[in-house]
Amino acid sequence: MRTVVARLGEVWRRGREVELLERSMAFGALFLVTLMPLLVIIAAASATRGAGLAQWITDAMGLTGQGAQAVRQLFTSSGRTLSTTTAGSVAAVTVFGVSLMAAVQGAFERIWDLARGPWHSAARQAVALAGLVGYLLAAAWSGSPGRGTALQPGLRIAVTVVGGVLVFWWLQWLLLASRVEWRLLLAGAVATVLAQVGLWFFSTWVLAPLLVANAVSYGTIGTVLVVVSWLVGVGYTIYAGALFGRVLTHPDPRTAAPEGDAGPEITVPPGRTE
Repeated sequence: MRTVVARLGEVWRRGREVELLERSMAFGALFLVTLMPLLVIIAAASATRGAGLAQWITDAMGLTGQGAQAVRQLFTSSGRTLSTTTAGSVAAVTVFGVSLMAAVQGAFERIWDLARGPWHSAARQAVALAGLVGYLLAAAWSGSPGRGTALQPGLRIAVTVVGGVLVFWWLQWLLLASRVEWRLLLAGAVATVLAQVGLWFFSTWVLAPLLVANAVSYGTIGTVLVVVSWLVGVGYTIYAGALFGRVLTHPDPRTAAPEGDAGPEITVPPGRTE
């Protein structure tokens, strides 16, 4: 019991040190202005005109009825979206998306006490962006096959949950440039997905009613504010999950063992700065 309390205390202390809340707020803002436009453009090229993406977002937020309709209006693309999109705008949005991955990389490096990556880390960030976009589109697509059958919910859960663990496991390893072993990163990926399940319940009980009220009172702006709040929560689950995995597999020696016991020797990850 004392060990559990000590670990939770370390998560809280480390969360304050790495500025978990501030980084999560930055993640939400960057996701909205950099990655969401890219997803809408890609979804516009699909036969559903982004309906799959909009449905996935409403499901992820636990929305139904009026709240779901308000979010669908934000992300379902019209035919003009694709016709008015130029190669230059796609390239610009992609470059901005890489900046989101750079922010995520910086948070992971801070969590693991690693030195900042070299300038050519941008290549890894671009690959990470492609992988994240692929996962989000796969999760959106998973709601289409077998719609209305008993197998469809199982497919969506498998793609979202199992795919989420694999993607967040891989993202940490890629953005940290292999400086932390695979096995040490798995706990953080699992914790991230579990935290996102918790976020779904919070969104269903708290954000969904708030979104309906804001949509009625403030229109589109009110809807966007609630979606941004949800994205901040998504960022928090990613960073807090990674931090929990760090503490679980690589605890601080001061909290890893009871008093009078130095505990097992801790292997410092390569590239750690003192």
